[in-house]
Amino acid sequence: MSTTDSGFADYCCELLASLGPCHAKRMFGGWGISCDGLTVAVIVDLGDGDTLWLKASADNRAIYEAEGCKRFVYTAKGVPRGMNYYSAPADAMESPALMRDWAQLAWQAALAARKPAPARRAKPLRDR
Repeated sequence: MSTTDSGFADYCCELLASLGPCHAKRMFGGWGISCDGLTVAVIVDLGDGDTLWLKASADNRAIYEAEGCKRFVYTAKGVPRGMNYYSAPADAMESPALMRDWAQLAWQAALAARKPAPARRAKPLRDR
């Protein structure tokens, strides 16, 4: 994996701006892009150049596949492993307007993957 430059990360944040303010943060030799604290995309070069990988879920994976988007697959200890991210369609990389629907799919997947906050136990009242 090569190091992706911040210019491409900034551009990807602009593409995803329909979600609200997006922030790119360095992670694992690439970038994570989050909106409202949820990771909606990552930027990693898996050998085909800088690629924006959008968050996917079981509910919307087929939409990415129907569009011909590649699944995020890396090799660890000689074993291919996949993650719930798909490459953004080439035409969506042209403008925020063309990315809007894809950004929404990534947002929905990020919301679905969000872990609920742990339930807080009420403290017992003590007799005074």
